[in-house]
Amino acid sequence: MLLPYALYKSNALNLLSLNDATAVGSGIRISRDRGLLLIAAVALAASAVAVTGGIAFVGLMAPHIAKSLVGPRFQRFVPVSVLIGGFLLLLADTIGRNVADPEGIAAGIVVSFIGAPYFIYLLLKKA
Repeated sequence: MLLPYALYKSNALNLLSLNDATAVGSGIRISRDRGLLLIAAVALAASAVAVTGGIAFVGLMAPHIAKSLVGPRFQRFVPVSVLIGGFLLLLADTIGRNVADPEGIAAGIVVSFIGAPYFIYLLLKKA
């Protein structure tokens, strides 16, 4: 229920990412929309962690990869980020199950091994 709300508010997110004057000029109620979108983001993150556990690097990597693929428009950025996050977790789980038989490696550990070099790459790219 919250993900459709975030997608519905994607135009407001685009305007809020510009500046406050532009958002107010476009008819956005800044404090109300920021508050509701913040509550939605926290609830979405909390529900994802409650269901899957603390797989932190997926939540950090997927938006960066999605933004580099489709740009900053939230209408494209949010769905692509969701798909990339699911794909990264599926890839990490597949690698973890096939590397160490019979127990396997936890998906969170494999995601960390994938995520750490990616964030080092991002840091070096920005510098």
